[in-house]
Amino acid sequence: MLIGIDHLVIVVADPDAAASALEREVGLAFTGGGRHEHAGTFNRLAFLGDSYVELIGVFDRALVLSNTAFAVGQASLAFLEERGEGLATWAVASDNVAVDAARLQAGGSPIAAPVAGSRTRPDGEVVRWWTAFPPLGPAQPPFLITHELTGAEWGDDARAARARFQHPAGGQLRMAGLDLSAPNPAAAAAQFEHWSGLGFGPDGIASMGAQTVTLRPAGGGRDDLPVVSIEAADATSAALDVIRFGVRWQRGPRRGYPARHG
Repeated sequence: MLIGIDHLVIVVADPDAAASALEREVGLAFTGGGRHEHAGTFNRLAFLGDSYVELIGVFDRALVLSNTAFAVGQASLAFLEERGEGLATWAVASDNVAVDAARLQAGGSPIAAPVAGSRTRPDGEVVRWWTAFPPLGPAQPPFLITHELTGAEWGDDARAARARFQHPAGGQLRMAGLDLSAPNPAAAAAQFEHWSGLGFGPDGIASMGAQTVTLRPAGGGRDDLPVVSIEAADATSAALDVIRFGVRWQRGPRRGYPARHG
């Protein structure tokens, strides 16, 4: 079953510098991350409850190109070299990626069978997950992911601490939604559902718990940038609307703050 937006993969030239800029300008604290040692990439993570923003960079281009099994690295490098910094791809959380991928494949989806992935944190702990990938790209449907719910990032204590975490922007934050442009939103919605199982209503909105994904008509220029909506627990938190790293960041007071992963 699809649970919600898991994470956004934003490729940048320098994840450390980008993390500092987004902390200053958007109020996000990047507290996690590490290196994909065998894939040539590294990242910084800002957790918004159980969703997160991933700033990904390349430390070894040749290694990325040689590791064809790491679809996110391949998609990120291609985006960076063809378009610059921005949202290269994104993921939806599944409670059982093997079951969801098999169901989609049976319906004709091009999504691949799940593969295991891992990342080594600076403290040496290995974080593990399983992903199932359709063809990736900034305008393509998301991939699916299931995390190993243990350890310093995904264990019960870690997730409870994230729910209480105070970001510089105004206390607890959550990712409320993702807004994407498409030349033909109805056709894009059908592809998203067929490839990744994400169902949209006639209004172009897919709801997963308290989160929404919206498809809107492409208009050109900055209006076509992906929009990330963030809600702050502090009702006095100032509204914000800025463009950084190829993404439009919008922040405002929360409408609700329910747990997503249970």
